[in-house]
Formats: sequence, C-alpha cells, structure tokens
Amino acid sequence: MKTWQTWIWILAASAVWGFVFYQSRGAAWTPHQVIGIAIAVPAFCLWALARLQLGRSFAIQAKAKELVTHGLYSKIQNPVYVFGGMCFAGLVVFFWRPQLFLIFLIMIPMQWLRIRKERQVLEQKFGDVYREYRRQTWF
Repeated sequence: MKTWQTWIWILAASAVWGFVFYQSRGAAWTPHQVIGIAIAVPAFCLWALARLQLGRSFAIQAKAKELVTHGLYSKIQNPVYVFGGMCFAGLVVFFWRPQLFLIFLIMIPMQWLRIRKERQVLEQKFGDVYREYRRQTWF
C-alpha cells in the first residue's frame, strides 16, 4: 500500500475519533468512558505509528514483500494487530455495549489465524532470518 493510502486510513480513523468526542460533548464523562479513552487513544496512536512503519509491506492477504524489523516491529511482531485490538477494546469500554464485546471476542481468534498465516508466509520467504527475528521480539 502506498504512503498516501496509509494516510487516508489514518485520517479516516481520526475522523472516527472526532465523532466519538463530538458525540460526548457537553456531558460529563463516566468512569468507563475515561478508562476507555485512556486505553484507546494511545493504542490508536501506536497503531498509526505501526502502520506507517510497515509502509509498503502492508497487504490485506499475507505477502512477504519485506521483513520489517525497525521501530515498534523491533520489539513486537504484530503491532498493528496488538494496538488495533487494544484500541477496539478501549472503544468497547468507552461505549459500554455488550454486543461490541462479543465482536471483540470474535475478532481475537480471527486475528490469531491471520497472524499464523503471515508467520508461515514470512518463514517460507525469509527462513532463518525470520526465525531469529521472532526469537528477538517479545511476542
């Protein structure tokens, strides 16, 4: 994906944040909204950073274009999934809707399946270099 497309995704996601803040204007925030935002906003920022660091290696389906090992990827193998999940969890807490929690629970195994597929593709293309990278990262 090209850099300008990445920025469009980040701007679209930022618009969602604007909507969240707009919807809650003027009302006192509840404790769960404060906790939800405290989780979601930093997670969103880290998700955006991870997405930018991934650069052109981003793909909808698992492809091994380049092994990204810098920035957040130097410590976390899948920061886009980690911080995307944390951001969604923060939104679940913010909105306090049980149906969103069910979506979150469904999302976790789906993301895990994607991670497993990506690992297979990366290991096939980069072999020992990828295995060493996995050993050096936290998760």
